[in-house]
Amino acid sequence: MRAIIRRGLRLALALAFSAVVMVVMAFGYGPVPPLARVLDPGHGAWASAVNAVPIHSQPLTIPGLAHPVSVTFTSQGVPSVRAADDHDAFLALGYLHARFRLTQMDLQRRLGEGRLAGLAGPAAVKSDEFELRLGLLRTAQREWAQMPRSSPAAQALLAYSAGVNDYLAQARATGDWPSLFALTGVYPGRWTPVDSLAIQGVLTQELDFTTTPLDYALLERSLGAAKTMAWFGVHSPVPGNPYDPGPYRNRGIAPLAGGPAVQTASVAPGSPRGISRRTATAAAALLAEADALPAGLIHRFPDSNAWAVNGPKVGGAKSMLAGDPHLPQTIPSIWYQVALSAPGLDVTGVSVPGLPGVLIGHNGHIAWSLTDTQNQATFFYTERTSRSRPHQYYWRGAWRPFQYRHYTIDVRGGSPVHLTVSLTMHGPVMTQAGQTTSVDWMGNVPSPDIAVMLAVSKASDFAQFRTALAGWRAPTQNFVYADDRGNIGAISAGYYPLVRHGAPWLPMPGTGADDIAGVIPYASVPQVYDPPGHVVATANQRPVGPNYPYYIGTSANFFDPGYRAGEIYASLAGQRHMRPAAFAAVQLSTVDLLARQIVPKLLAALHRAPLSSQLQAAAGLLRGWDGQMAATSAAATIWWTFWTDYLKAVFQPWWTAAKVPVAKDRAGLSVSPAQFSLDEDLQAWTLHDPANAAFSPPQGPHRDAAAVMRAAFAAAVGHLASVLHGQPAGWAWDRVHSRQFPSLTQAPALGYGPRGSGGDPWTVDAAEGGMVSRQGPSWRMIVAWTGPGRAAGEGVYPGGQSENPASPWYVDQVSAWWDGRYLPMPPAGGFTAGRWDWRLLP
Repeated sequence: MRAIIRRGLRLALALAFSAVVMVVMAFGYGPVPPLARVLDPGHGAWASAVNAVPIHSQPLTIPGLAHPVSVTFTSQGVPSVRAADDHDAFLALGYLHARFRLTQMDLQRRLGEGRLAGLAGPAAVKSDEFELRLGLLRTAQREWAQMPRSSPAAQALLAYSAGVNDYLAQARATGDWPSLFALTGVYPGRWTPVDSLAIQGVLTQELDFTTTPLDYALLERSLGAAKTMAWFGVHSPVPGNPYDPGPYRNRGIAPLAGGPAVQTASVAPGSPRGISRRTATAAAALLAEADALPAGLIHRFPDSNAWAVNGPKVGGAKSMLAGDPHLPQTIPSIWYQVALSAPGLDVTGVSVPGLPGVLIGHNGHIAWSLTDTQNQATFFYTERTSRSRPHQYYWRGAWRPFQYRHYTIDVRGGSPVHLTVSLTMHGPVMTQAGQTTSVDWMGNVPSPDIAVMLAVSKASDFAQFRTALAGWRAPTQNFVYADDRGNIGAISAGYYPLVRHGAPWLPMPGTGADDIAGVIPYASVPQVYDPPGHVVATANQRPVGPNYPYYIGTSANFFDPGYRAGEIYASLAGQRHMRPAAFAAVQLSTVDLLARQIVPKLLAALHRAPLSSQLQAAAGLLRGWDGQMAATSAAATIWWTFWTDYLKAVFQPWWTAAKVPVAKDRAGLSVSPAQFSLDEDLQAWTLHDPANAAFSPPQGPHRDAAAVMRAAFAAAVGHLASVLHGQPAGWAWDRVHSRQFPSLTQAPALGYGPRGSGGDPWTVDAAEGGMVSRQGPSWRMIVAWTGPGRAAGEGVYPGGQSENPASPWYVDQVSAWWDGRYLPMPPAGGFTAGRWDWRLLP
């Protein structure tokens, strides 16, 4: 009887959630327009409600299988798949992804292929135009055309697509579609390998495509070249924590895959030539287009932590690895957790819906996690054109014809839009406003990422791991490694493009002299194996020291300022015999390393000045503060507000005098803590150069660091008093700072939060993107190798396995993630009894 009551309650709850879905969709949010048509009560949202009831053990017929497949689900819906071969394992994965994440998969492929307007209507046309210009679809088509059909990657893509299509066939037969499709009347077409490769391209864009050179152009045009490069220099003024400290070797240049051969010679960027008005106009126009894109498509924030230890630092294990990629935190998550087992394939971790395989996790012998390398991979070129030659551009001494690609964008509820894309030797023309400007982006170079990850999944030692990663091109990633023999390491795999001439951090002339000449040879990319300190850690800091012989990017939003990396190394430095709980404490740390350095200087400056009772109370909170950005900490609120005002007090007068066009790109041009170069400049000046000329505003009175800090502190406390009221002790950080996990549909009722939270962009437990953070640890994982073939893995992410709001697996892991708890990962190769079992039959 109790079981019947529980099932009844679940169905009632599912129906209630579906009612919310229908109400939300009826008013229109994000990609879903308002809907007025009558719903079929036997299908659509009602079918979603029925499908949301927890699954039960059952046999299922999947036509594409060659052999039976067993699937066991944990109570959180994490499947372990056991198959007779790789084909059936990846087919089953495709079926599972479609069963639990079809809406997410279809939105992502439409986004990458420039077909979002076919579902979302006219509001998505600009996004489709941008993506079709950029070329994710063209790259995916080229990758598939070049892939041998007998290769493991092609076979995995074909099997995976068959699994997705088996589920689509079932949905068509029953009419049981996710609500989004039933409500819009637009249903997914067949899945193809190109769709998967387009989703790979979207992930590459989120991690690798930047508009920083366009911001540099506007900064140089306003501030001038000298100040721009003094304040946004190639190297940070603050010593970093490179995981690869050298020594380094210049091995010349390696060719791009499919590109021309290059001479082995060093490459050093040249001096900027000055930014013309036309170039600035083009930069502003392209920044405006980028600003209108869906959130996350322009890479702005550093992403992720990962580290590994061995030797005396490990207790009860040979080695340990931790990883927490910082990505947009959405509902559903970017990740789908799974374990796959077949002869020669035993892997567990997180996968990306739309792609075959596991991206982060472990197999029977090695574990790995990823962080973004942050090197420059996007280069803009100003093409020389002539009104007398309307279909040509000048390159290497001759006029060349543009190549053209023509597209028709279907628009739901509107007329089709026709688009013509012009292509140059550098890449697609992104704008013709002011100056014809093209982009050469490494994400448009076909990259065998799926083949690489399949090889990584089957690797058993560092040599095989390193060999597999030699084929990785984009996005450039730091792959951190630990194995069951007690070895650790890291490799920053991918393409690091090099130019022989010019300033790559600015738009460069497209006439040929400043073209990308090649890439850093794989043997010279940052890497380390079994470091003598028994620790390797990456947190998006510059992975090498200042004497590295190659250019890989500037300090301006290409690399993290290093506060997270510094805190990780400091936390691990004195420890011995660590166990997973010690790693968890580091992952959950909210220590702001910059605050610990700057607050003593601030207190010294305040000590020499008369203070009101309110200022004294605020300063008193900082005196007893340990730098923890805890949710309940009032000192955290005071610190962050002070630092923001301190930055503005120093730099805003210069911005105003130079008329920096902040409105053209507030994220990239405004004075804020998100400007990492300015953070590091002010840190260095405050600690070591308090009389720096920048403290004195243009044509203003002389000031030093202490004077500006006192003024900024008073302004910060005054602002907080006007907003939060009461005594400073009551100004808890979670009153002004929160995390939010928005729904991919952008429907507020289907997301989570905002909820008051600790952390900031520089804490290991990062909260990135502003005072309402929507980016941070999207998956936390810890793997301890206790012996040969024996791994103890645990992980959690802020969401759930199902995208259906009515499912008990929709946000069921959020509470564990929020509280810092972890869930056991299904073993790689093992097959423990689960709560439910599916028998998939051919």
